Amino acid sequence: MKIKGKEFRTIWFDEVNKVVKIIDQTKLPHQFVIKDLKTVKDAINAIKIMEVRGAPLIGGTAAYGIVLAILENNDLEFIKKSAEELIKSRPTAINLQWAVHRMNNTISMIDSSDLFQVALNEAKEICNEDVKFCENIGLSGLKIIEEIYNKKKDRVNILTHCNAGWLATINWGTATSPIYHAHKNGIPIHVWVDETRPRNQGANLTSFELNEEKVPNTIIADNTGGILMQRGEVDMCIVGTDRTLSTGDVCNKIGTYLKALAAHDNNVPFYVALPSSTIDWDIKNFKDIPIEERNSKELSHIDGRDENNNIKKVLIYPETSRSLNLAFDITPAKYVTGLITERGVCEASTEGLKKMFKS
Repeated sequence: MKIKGKEFRTIWFDEVNKVVKIIDQTKLPHQFVIKDLKTVKDAINAIKIMEVRGAPLIGGTAAYGIVLAILENNDLEFIKKSAEELIKSRPTAINLQWAVHRMNNTISMIDSSDLFQVALNEAKEICNEDVKFCENIGLSGLKIIEEIYNKKKDRVNILTHCNAGWLATINWGTATSPIYHAHKNGIPIHVWVDETRPRNQGANLTSFELNEEKVPNTIIADNTGGILMQRGEVDMCIVGTDRTLSTGDVCNKIGTYLKALAAHDNNVPFYVALPSSTIDWDIKNFKDIPIEERNSKELSHIDGRDENNNIKKVLIYPETSRSLNLAFDITPAKYVTGLITERGVCEASTEGLKKMFKS
């Protein structure tokens, strides 16, 4: 997708300098910074502090983290320890664990002299595969948007939450991919962008990338979606997911559950877009999903640009107040209209997912 008219992916490997390049998302939307990851610790830190974020991109970064570990020290014990540290860097997104396991399985039987090239090829394949999956998610979701437009014959208003855009993947995005495909096909689209406290990924990232692609959008406070649905100003919701169970239960950015409840109460279709790498086939009870609790300073402090164009972090809470910063919540399958995957749209249920992914 584009930034200032130039095509970018969120992550790529610099063959000349043997470093991984990322877009530092903690600097957006005020600054566009490309950062080098030179060591596996750099990759771990980038995931931890959310210079990269979004389940598919976290997975891609972890894959390249293994490549950097091999470059740093082509020793099986070091690589194994690096893999363990990568998995621990953020607990909720299943793509992280999935990507590390896939990399380990690929390199486990390889001679040490070939390890780097094999690992690099596999990391590239993981990223290329995600691009294709997200493109196909867009084509699957496009059909839903087309159906709404053909009935309405007016612009389609879509509400999304957090950033499940191309910045959260390698390209295209999950929730935004159907939006981009619809826009490119000439369907009039307008997106209600949830601000998404505390890190404001909707306001800072989703609106930023929609602006770059010339997709009309309006930022709203997280609690505004309900009244917009009551007024008939939301035709559908599309969100992403960091982990979806085989039961169809969805773990996504905190606040998703409340949007699903509002959508259910107002008969607004609520879709979840995801590549199959985000499906957890092992956990059956959503209470067993590890929910990340992040630093409370993400709630109490906020970054912004002052009148002199300086980026500042300011305290917005009373100094003595305590806060709880849970990063994700669970939306039960019964509130999900359908799952938009790279293989098509299916019911959010064990039966629906089994039919879609028979292998």
